[in-house]
Amino acid sequence: QVRLVESGGGSVQPGGSLTLACEMPDASWTMSSVGWYRQVPGKQREQVAQINSIGTKYYRDFAQDRFTISRDSTKKMVYLQMNSLKAEDTARYFCKSETYDVWGKGTQVTVSS
Repeated sequence: QVRLVESGGGSVQPGGSLTLACEMPDASWTMSSVGWYRQVPGKQREQVAQINSIGTKYYRDFAQDRFTISRDSTKKMVYLQMNSLKAEDTARYFCKSETYDVWGKGTQVTVSS
């Protein structure tokens, strides 16, 4: 079964930065529509950002100006650069191939002083 693999989570202080990475099965998956989501226990999973097949990027309001989604097809990776992190960004972050409807298992991000 094809799965995506996230990495890069961890603990960081407020104001800090993290870059999450999502390993895709191959370059074609990388160049398809991919989204980053997050979920806090007891709450619904919510989309954070998305990049589509032609490179158009979409961000939720809370991610605008702080987060950047990008991709590198040569490395089969999709990234989420997160800056100016806040305590409310604490969540488990998942990547999803929107085109193929496949999820990763997620990586935990904790923002705390």
